[in-house]
Amino acid sequence: MKMREFMKTYFHHFNARETKATAQAWVDFLAKGGKMFLAMGGAMSTAELGISLAKMIRQGKVSAICTTGANLEEDLFNLVAHNEYEIVDNWRDLRPEDEEALYDRGFNRVTDTCIPETVLRHIEERLLKIWRRNSREGVAKFPYEYLLELLDDSSIEKHFQVPRENSWLLAAKEMKIPIWTPGWEDSTLGNIFTAFVIRENKEGATHRIMRSGTEQMEMLATWYRAQAASKTPIGFFQIAGGIAGDFPICVVPMLIQDLQLEDTPFWSYFAQIGDSTTSYGSYSGAVPREKITWGKIAASTPSFMINSDASIVAPLVFSYVLDE
Repeated sequence: MKMREFMKTYFHHFNARETKATAQAWVDFLAKGGKMFLAMGGAMSTAELGISLAKMIRQGKVSAICTTGANLEEDLFNLVAHNEYEIVDNWRDLRPEDEEALYDRGFNRVTDTCIPETVLRHIEERLLKIWRRNSREGVAKFPYEYLLELLDDSSIEKHFQVPRENSWLLAAKEMKIPIWTPGWEDSTLGNIFTAFVIRENKEGATHRIMRSGTEQMEMLATWYRAQAASKTPIGFFQIAGGIAGDFPICVVPMLIQDLQLEDTPFWSYFAQIGDSTTSYGSYSGAVPREKITWGKIAASTPSFMINSDASIVAPLVFSYVLDE
């Protein structure tokens, strides 16, 4: 039984019904010529969401991505070091001494998955060569462009430990879709880059080779306006909360209110998977209708909120959209 048939048969109420409605609305949206923008927070790359997300990208179901720096780099880490990862079955029961033992062995834990420090040093070595060259030449790039350049090096392919079709970053590279990483400095590679500039400043290392967050917003504004000019509706599918969602959704009110481009269309579809609830001013748990007051979506925009685990729900939605 295909996932679409399964969900239509069994998903009738509560979060199950909302999940089915979200997926069907995505199918309908694409059928009308819309493009889907994906905002991805959480630790989705370490959860290996790339297995299903890469298919979505390659089949044109996702046309642009905004992600945390951690998700950007962790898809690459998984690609080249998957077999060195360790899974901790009893992660809820770990004592401080157990965590310290993992640290001493060179592992960084993300829930049940431990990322080896060796992969960080491997990628650092490759990026340092690129950053040093660009510092000498005065060439600035966005964070994702550096990782795509790294993947252009044929010598890295021998290190792949998962099929290339399971990497969403490789899929984005192949399909030439844009990637935004606001707050990239809040990531392992962002920390490594900062250390590089501090350590090698006298040799010419400079922050100026990394294009800024406001430049990323300008890039997003240009992209969104290009879609609007072609009369293409743009949908917004958000996994988790935080900056990966808050940054890109604000491009619409920025264009309308700050640039006074009043003919800018609102986002034409909105859905979010998250486990945060609305309390104490939480942006992550805010229901979609709050976004109407900020000029991000319209009252008529199809909107959905799935309160559940994205590592479970996102692959279900993707499988439904892909009609697998």
